[in-house]
Amino acid sequence: MKKIVLAYSGGLDTSIIIKWLQKKYDAEIIAFTADIGQKENPAALEEKAIKTGAKKFYFKDLKDEFINDYIFPSLKASALYEGKYPMATSLSRPLIAKNMVDIARKENADALAHGCTGKGNDQVRFELAFKSLAPDLKIVAPVREWEFRSREEEIEYAKKYKIPVDVTKKRPYSIDWNLWGISIECGVLEDPWQNPPEDAYQITRNPAEAPSEPDYIEIEFNQGIPVGINGKNMSSLKLITLLNDIGGKHGVGRIDMVENRLVGIKSREIYEAPAAVILHSAHLELEKLVIERELYHFKNIISQKYAELVYYGYWFSDFRRCLDNFVNATQKYVSGVVKMKLFKGQCIPVGRKSECSLYDENLSTYTSKDAFDHRASKGFIDIFGLPLLLEGKRMRKSR
Repeated sequence: MKKIVLAYSGGLDTSIIIKWLQKKYDAEIIAFTADIGQKENPAALEEKAIKTGAKKFYFKDLKDEFINDYIFPSLKASALYEGKYPMATSLSRPLIAKNMVDIARKENADALAHGCTGKGNDQVRFELAFKSLAPDLKIVAPVREWEFRSREEEIEYAKKYKIPVDVTKKRPYSIDWNLWGISIECGVLEDPWQNPPEDAYQITRNPAEAPSEPDYIEIEFNQGIPVGINGKNMSSLKLITLLNDIGGKHGVGRIDMVENRLVGIKSREIYEAPAAVILHSAHLELEKLVIERELYHFKNIISQKYAELVYYGYWFSDFRRCLDNFVNATQKYVSGVVKMKLFKGQCIPVGRKSECSLYDENLSTYTSKDAFDHRASKGFIDIFGLPLLLEGKRMRKSR
C-alpha cells in the first residue's frame, strides 16, 4: 500500500493511527474529517494531522447532506434501534465512508483506513460501505491489528511520540459527536450498575437542575419532514440546532441503555440526543393521528427492520432502498403540527393537529354530539369473536 485515506477525528485512536500506519506500511496518509456538526476547528485539526505525519488533510462540510439524505429518511422511518437509540453514529458512518471513497479516487489511493475497534459496530459500517462503493480498494483497520490492549497504553504511545490527545487516565471517555447526537463510552460507564457521572454528559443539563418551568414548542411537519418551530419556517440545520439547545437546557435526550452490538456482545452505552428524541417523539405522535391503524401497525415492523439495517451497516443495500420506497409512501399525509412539553428531562406530546387527521371528534366523544352507532357493535363483536366462540365450544366438549 502506497497511499491510505484515513477517517480522522483527531481523537485518541486516529491521532496515533497516523504514526502507526507510517511505521507499519511506510505509506502516505491522507487524513479526512467530515463536518457533521461536531464543532471541530478545521485549522487546528489540519495542523494536528500534518504535524502527526499526514501528507494531506481534507475537511468537508457535510451537515446538510447528513440531515437530508441520512437523518430525515431514518426519522420518516421512525428508526430507533431497540426502541431507543436514534443512531446518530450509525447514520454518519456511511456518509463518511462515501466521501472517503471519493477522496481515494481523486488521490489515486489504494487503501482506506478507519480507527474502529475489533468488537465495535463502526468497523462493520465502514467496511460494508467500502465493499459496496469501492470493492477494489484495500481496507486497513489498525485497532484490530496493533499491539495496544488498553486506552491507557494508547495514551502512553501518544506521549512517546509527542502526539497531543484530549484524554486522560482519569477521564478516559470515548466520545463521538455529531449534530444528531453524542455517543459516550469507556471508563466507569463500562460498569452497567454505575450511575453515569455528570462529567460524561456534554450538552444536556442534569434534569434535577433544569428550569422549574416547562417550555412548550410547536413542531410543524410536511410529509414527515420537520419544517418549522412555533409557526416559523427554518432550515433543517437551524431547526435541529435549536431543538438541541432547548432540549439540552431541559435535560431532554439522555439515553442510558444496554444494547446488543452486531458482533454479539452486550454493551452499556450513554447517548445525548435532544433534537432526535424530540423529533422522533413528535413524528410518531403525528403518525398516530393521520395513518390508518393497520398501516401504522405494519410500519412499526418496518421501522424495526430499518433500524437494524442502519445499525448493521447495510445503508447502501437494495433492502434499505426498497424500504425507503415504502416509508416515503406512508408519509403522504404526515403533515401537521405537534405541541411538545419539555420539562425536567421529559419530552411529552401534549397537542397535535393536521388537515389530514383521521380523528373525528363526533365519533370519539361521549357527549350528546356522539355520532357512533353503538348498536352496530353487537354484530361486529359476534363476527369478530366467532373463532373464539367456536374454540370455546370445542374446549367445553373435550372436558
